[in-house]
Order: sequence, then C-alpha cells, then structure tokens
Amino acid sequence: MSFSIVIPTKNRDSKLEKTLSVLFNIFDFKLIKIFVLDDGSSDNTKQLITQNYPDITYIRNRKSKGIHAVRNKLFSLVTSDYIISIDDDAHFLTKEIIPLIERYFKSNTEVGLLYFRSFWSIYPPIQTSHNEVAHRTKSFGAVSFALKMSDWKKIPNLLEWFLFYGEEDFIAYQLYKKNIEIHYFPDILVHHRVDIKSRKKNKDYRLRLRRSLRSGWYLYLLFYPINQIPRRFFYTLWVQIKMKVFKGDLKATLAILQALLDFFVNSPRLIKNSNRLTEKEFNTFQKLPDTKLYWVPEED
Repeated sequence: MSFSIVIPTKNRDSKLEKTLSVLFNIFDFKLIKIFVLDDGSSDNTKQLITQNYPDITYIRNRKSKGIHAVRNKLFSLVTSDYIISIDDDAHFLTKEIIPLIERYFKSNTEVGLLYFRSFWSIYPPIQTSHNEVAHRTKSFGAVSFALKMSDWKKIPNLLEWFLFYGEEDFIAYQLYKKNIEIHYFPDILVHHRVDIKSRKKNKDYRLRLRRSLRSGWYLYLLFYPINQIPRRFFYTLWVQIKMKVFKGDLKATLAILQALLDFFVNSPRLIKNSNRLTEKEFNTFQKLPDTKLYWVPEED
C-alpha cells in the first residue's frame, strides 16, 4: 500500500507549523508524500512551507474556495493507494500509524474510510489509554481520517458551492449508496487543538451558523426520501427559533434567515444533484451507530 498525507489550511500558520513538526517526527517523508493546500491565506503560511519544508507539495488558492473545493483538489492530486487527511490544527499522538491503518484495511475489505479517536481541547489529554473497539458508523469526523482512493473515485466529487460544512455526510451518503463502509478506528489518537466553548464568541459565529444550518438542509434534499424531508426540515427550524430567536440572539436570527434563503435559492440544483436513499436504505442507515466526533478520557 502507498500513502500520501493531505492538509487543508487557511490563515493558521502557527497551528500548521505545530502540525507539520509532529508529522515530520512520525513519518519518513522519503516514503510518503505530503500535500498542503492553502485556501487563500493572508498570513505567513506560504513562507513557512517554502522556506522550511521544501519537500512538501504546496498549492495555494489566491481566493478562498471553501473546504469542498479544497478536498476535491487535494484528492485529485494524489496518486497513492490511500490518503491520510489531517486538519491544520491537529496532530497525531499515536506513532505507528501506517501499519495500523494497513492492517485494518487489509482485514476489512468492505471499509473505504477510517476516522480516528479525536480529543478536542487546547491542552493535550492527561491520559491516552482507551477500551473502545473499531466499528461501523453513519458518518465520520474530518479532523483526521484515512481514505481508500479507489473508493473515492467511485463517488461524485464534493459540491463546491456548499463552500463549508457537510462534506463528511455528503461523502458518507455517497459511500453508503455504493455499499462502502465507514469505520471508527480508536487505536489512532489525534489531538484537535481547539477551544469549542470560545467559538460562539468568534467574529464568524453568524457565518458558521448560517453555513452549518444550510448544509444540513442541503443534505436532506440531496439524500433523504422525499416523505422524510418536511418533518425534519421544520423540526430543525423550530429548534433554532426556540433556542435562539426566542432568546433574543440577533446574530443567530439573521443567520437562520440567510440559511433559509440559501436553501430555497439552491433547491433546484440540489434536486438536480440528488442521490436519494430509498426508504429501505434510509431505515437501515438510521440504525447504524452514530458518528464518534469527540473522545473524552475515562476518569481513573
């Protein structure tokens, strides 16, 4: 098996530097190739890579195109059998990564994508042991995952006008339609260096909420059986109104209105690109275990 590593990045040069330093301590880059796609950064990302990591294949978008376009481009550049994707604000805490992934894919030929145990915090976990077992799930967390490229080529590219959010579930539904499984693989641990609680305070809170809401609604129209869509759409809308609009969150109210407009404007092309699950497929899919996005160490 041959492997490549891909990293999407934008305006996180200091975080990316940490990620790269750990990667170069773990992997032999004479044997594995690394690709970084810079989605229009205005910081020192370019200088960081060109001056310190000449062996990295560096690509830069002059203008930001969004994570869907970035992943399409990265995956199109890779010629290896498998890719390992990791975010620019994450790093591996497990050392022997390639052998673990190789063994699992060889033993589970129905699996096309593996994603890893992910600890979300600015600070690393105090202990890293676990008693979880690998298993199939509905979708995956994109902080870090391994993908079989032959299976990627069996499904449509990500829809780039999504811009952000929804790429995991888009891939998950498309793989499911091809009878290709996604498995949670806890033997590999990733530290995702992010403060979740502070995100609401960030300047892009309204934009994040808008894109998150609309991507969920987009996925309904792309993949859900028609009779499932109205109830789920209006339920999620009601939850947002109750939890945010009625509580006076003006930023959230504007984000909800913008997401609604986005959804109705883009409905025709969503329907055009739909790959809808049958009722039987949908019911079977719903019974799969939920995605394991966050890992929390057990207390002693």
